[in-house]
Amino acid sequence: MTTKKFNYKKALEEIELIVQKIENEESDIDELSEMVKRAAELIKQCKAKLKDTNAELEGIIQNLQDE
Repeated sequence: MTTKKFNYKKALEEIELIVQKIENEESDIDELSEMVKRAAELIKQCKAKLKDTNAELEGIIQNLQDE
């Protein structure tokens, strides 16, 4: 099974597109639920990426301070 690398920038762009479609009422009620589910999943992934990146940066900074 191939895992696709998460791209934070592309996820934000997709979230923005979903929000724009909702605000402009470009989707029907049948699509709305799926779009909100997709946005929620993307937000969850973005939060995880931010948390992981923050931990990584803190580790790097700590290593620099220990030297």
